[in-house]
Amino acid sequence: MRTFIGIDLGSTTTKAVLMDENRTILGRGITNSRSNYDVAARVSKQEAKISARFTLFNQALGTKGGADRLLADLERNFRLEQFLSELRQLEETCEIYLDNPRFVEIKTTLKEALSTVFRKIEGEAAGIYAPGADRKSDFFRDIAGSRFMNIAEDVARQAGISFDAMLNIYDKSIIDIESLVSSDEVVSLQLLNGLTRALRDVAGVEVSESDAQTALKKVLDIELEETYVVGTGYGRVRLPFPKEHIRSEILCHGMGAHMMFPGTRTVLDIGGQDTKGIQIDENGIVANFQMNDRCAAGCGRYLGYIADEMKIGLHELGPIAMKANKATRINSTCTVFAGAELRDRLALGESRADILAGLHRAIMLRAMSILSRSGGVNDQFTFTGGVAKNESAVNELRKLIKDNYGDVTINISDESIYTGALGGASFAHRAV
Repeated sequence: MRTFIGIDLGSTTTKAVLMDENRTILGRGITNSRSNYDVAARVSKQEAKISARFTLFNQALGTKGGADRLLADLERNFRLEQFLSELRQLEETCEIYLDNPRFVEIKTTLKEALSTVFRKIEGEAAGIYAPGADRKSDFFRDIAGSRFMNIAEDVARQAGISFDAMLNIYDKSIIDIESLVSSDEVVSLQLLNGLTRALRDVAGVEVSESDAQTALKKVLDIELEETYVVGTGYGRVRLPFPKEHIRSEILCHGMGAHMMFPGTRTVLDIGGQDTKGIQIDENGIVANFQMNDRCAAGCGRYLGYIADEMKIGLHELGPIAMKANKATRINSTCTVFAGAELRDRLALGESRADILAGLHRAIMLRAMSILSRSGGVNDQFTFTGGVAKNESAVNELRKLIKDNYGDVTINISDESIYTGALGGASFAHRAV
């Protein structure tokens, strides 16, 4: 099967979209960006192919009763298999670093302590991936790191060794694990094992075990040929592609927004490092654009910094801000000064919710300025990028657009973070 892939290498996440010859989206993949951009590109591409396998398997099952539940259970159990495999690799890598001369006197104790930590995480894995489980992140590094920090300190204290020593070994090992990309054979085995788990757990499915296994094996035998790949995003110059396979973020977000919402005329993309206001025509071709310069103020990196300052998850910013009674006036969206202003306002007794509401409003005011310089907001308007998932940011944006431009159709998709990669995949298709 000929496929066309777009990869959007952002500063925080790398996304990939895979489509077939009919421009039907088969799969999407996402991973946390690394200092090694080549690895991030390969992982996101592999994730998009895995997602495509799920799509093809769903098509193979057809409309048989309970097929949707079986597919959901397959995805969940595959992720569990994937997590356990990476956890074993992480433990093996930690053991390699135990040979460091500085650990010679406590090597045995350190090894036992690490084993205790990994057995506990391993025991929690099924619960982490249980139906309806609330995970703050789907990235292995985030999940494993969170559990390691919560468990290792107590284990180190009980073993009478330094927690810093365990942390040092973990930090080195997780970097090595993030540089690994599973082979197609390993992924196929994880999918088959995931299906076995799913068939054991799910009930009321009209698909027999043998039919399900046969269907999945046929899907795994389909070759997903990479006919053409286009790269874009913050780190596009580091992607392992020839220059003719590179497209700018502006072009890709414009085209991606057009593909998602054909009536789009204005696009706002707030990514990790920059904010872009884009005007496009009826064909998705860029007519004009503006973007922030000099710094990443008011972008995803800024929000990440604020979350770190408040010691909360990035995904918690929006929900907390939505509880505000008023929006505190924020004087600067500069990342350098944000921490100091944040601490000052908290010291004055202002609530976290009100401060965060003010921060989100300040970010959106900055975005409105960029949109104004690009040509204003024309109907229809599409909001793309990771910040489009932040409900407080979306709420402030809606109010500002209505106040300044009246009733404009505002398009926001659950898949907005993939807009740039979708545009890249479209350019890949057009190239052929």
